[in-house]
Amino acid sequence: MKPSRDKRRAARPSAAGNRPPRRPAAPQKAASGRDRNRPDAIGPGSAPTARPDGPLPAQTVPLILEVGPNEDYALLDSGDGEKLEQYGPYRIRRPEGQAIWARALPAAEWEAADAVFTGDTDEEGMGRWRFPAAALGETWPMRHDGIDYLGRFTSFRHVGVFPEQASHWADMETRIKAANRPVRVLNLFGYTGLASLVAARAGAEVTHVDASKKAITWARENQEVARLADRPIRWICEDAAKFVEREVRRGKRYDIILLDPPAYGRGPKGEVWQLFEHLPSMVANCRAILSDKPIALVLTAYSIRASFFAIHALMRDACAGLGGRVESGELVIREKAAGRALSTSLFSRWVRA
Repeated sequence: MKPSRDKRRAARPSAAGNRPPRRPAAPQKAASGRDRNRPDAIGPGSAPTARPDGPLPAQTVPLILEVGPNEDYALLDSGDGEKLEQYGPYRIRRPEGQAIWARALPAAEWEAADAVFTGDTDEEGMGRWRFPAAALGETWPMRHDGIDYLGRFTSFRHVGVFPEQASHWADMETRIKAANRPVRVLNLFGYTGLASLVAARAGAEVTHVDASKKAITWARENQEVARLADRPIRWICEDAAKFVEREVRRGKRYDIILLDPPAYGRGPKGEVWQLFEHLPSMVANCRAILSDKPIALVLTAYSIRASFFAIHALMRDACAGLGGRVESGELVIREKAAGRALSTSLFSRWVRA
């Protein structure tokens, strides 16, 4: 969502999704009426299926999706391995490995932070965070585009939201409203649920999957805080890859799928997720459960040693025959102090043109 970004995302136990590498299982028997464009479930670590029939989608590369400062969130400054952010009334200082340039704001601005991630442990309190003026408590109110939710000072240095994802959320909300029909959204590795809340507010029926009970509890709390308790969100605490495999066999379909896996993670029963090993089968299975009138399949990849062209090629092959367009590039946050762009992640998304 996240230090260096690789450590942040890897520390998210909620984002795990697969069993340890093992000898590939025999393919499941195909469901009736299934063709090469809707393959049977592919187990983790299995070789990906052949590319579905049909021409490759159109493509847009590179595409840079940018989030700028607003009243809810702003990247105030960055540099010397840190970033200074504003979340509503609170100023937060955290490590950022990619900020290798010099800071633009004077030291006094940085020292005025309300919360500072130190990485230290503290047996007498929360640990890892320091509050120079006054303790803010473990949870605190935040807002995104009119949606209230709870921030939390976690030991992983993140606070419950990844602001760069707002570009995807805004696009998804627009597409849901423009569909003029019931829309089903699947949010995999859903974490604290901001994407699920945005989709539900737009009128979609949402299935939110995360392997962490704590993350699911936090997401449910956010639904209440956002006053969206009456919206149809199904909260599922389960290994994401196993869930998708079962959905393939059940013949379930979704119009929009959000896929936000970590580079590495563990599931609730010790399942191991390795992005390069397991992502191809995960994407193939997501392709298999897209509806007959799909709207979008969105993949975000954090902290991997690869170009966005790698996931672009994977996504474009998986979406052969769907028409539409595959757009790939980077998510960036525009800094307020000096206007620099802080890159946070790679992405690739198929969208209905």
